[in-house]
Amino acid sequence: MIRCGIDLLDIARIEDLIRKRRFLERVFGPQELEQLKRRGMPAQSAAGNFAAKEAFLKLFERGIFSVPLREIEVLRRESGAPYYRLSGAAADLAENVEIALSITHTDTQAAAFAVATGEEF
Repeated sequence: MIRCGIDLLDIARIEDLIRKRRFLERVFGPQELEQLKRRGMPAQSAAGNFAAKEAFLKLFERGIFSVPLREIEVLRRESGAPYYRLSGAAADLAENVEIALSITHTDTQAAAFAVATGEEF
């Protein structure tokens, strides 16, 4: 079985929110937050990560905050390629599922596309 999830987000929606500690702690996991801070917390990257979280939830037909977003960490490999690091309920959802993730952005919008394969969801 193959499923896909996609999300598109206006970066301006995230710009103000990433200045709020409560938002950061509620939405981003510890490793993810560390990576974002090392990059200077660019709004494009934070928006791309948020869109990737929504794309993940769409794979499993779940709504926003149905799973703690901190459990869906979006990290980058040395090459810059994004990937999911899952824990808790998010890891339970994706058990025995392979997920590929792609993120892109313009000056004003960020988008994420996730494809999952597995025997059943």
